[in-house]
Amino acid sequence: MRSQTPPSGLPFMKMHGLGNDFVVLDHREGGVAVTSDLATALADRHRGVGFDQLAVITDTGESDGHLTFWNADGSPSATCGNATRCIAQYLMAEKGVTHVTLSTANGNHLARDLGGIVSVNMGPPSLEWQQIPLAREMDTLELPLPGTPTATSMGNPHCTFFVEDAEAVDLTTEGPRFEHDPLFPQRTNVQFASLIGPDRLRMRVWERGTGITLASGSSSCATAVAAARRGITGRAVEIVLDGGTLQIDWNDQGVWMTGPTAHVFDGIWHG
Repeated sequence: MRSQTPPSGLPFMKMHGLGNDFVVLDHREGGVAVTSDLATALADRHRGVGFDQLAVITDTGESDGHLTFWNADGSPSATCGNATRCIAQYLMAEKGVTHVTLSTANGNHLARDLGGIVSVNMGPPSLEWQQIPLAREMDTLELPLPGTPTATSMGNPHCTFFVEDAEAVDLTTEGPRFEHDPLFPQRTNVQFASLIGPDRLRMRVWERGTGITLASGSSSCATAVAAARRGITGRAVEIVLDGGTLQIDWNDQGVWMTGPTAHVFDGIWHG
């Protein structure tokens, strides 16, 4: 990794949304090429910096910033909702504005500063089997797996189980079991959710390529969409995660996600 790191070190920012933590590289004016090996070295919580996802900001001239994401295992991801919110807040503060548009592999996302919290439009969900993708044609509302979960894509694949008590689920066993199920050729994020009040869900998540996280923005969006499709909730719901609460609103514009962000510290990694 040292050969990929500039002699002066690699500047980075540490951010989190509800404890879902990120290393952010601002490469709008250039920077080292990020590889899978570099991502996994940075992700190491003992020898690197540590993160759930890595986000790289570049300048394409077509938005306020283009975001590229990597999971902790070095695999790429098309989207990351909480990181998008965190970076949107950083760019809005830098520019002195109350909204920005960020581009990703999953399209453009409008983000707004709502006064201490940030809302981002994650775009419309994809609900067809080939869009998620699944290994073969089937109804995505109830998959032929134990527990009949619902499949959704928010730019990355999601598999949502509705259970009586999300707290009772052994995520360390059930998460990887379904992440690597042959039904998901690109693996999947896995959520377990329980209804705890009107339009209020308790959700725990196993993220593809990372493992258990305190929160997940795209998983929260997918869970809200799945719950509405199954008639468990309406389209505007509160998702209670291990790290805090997100508000999700699936409307004609897309799936809006709203919650707090934190810019924890800046540093230089020497590899």
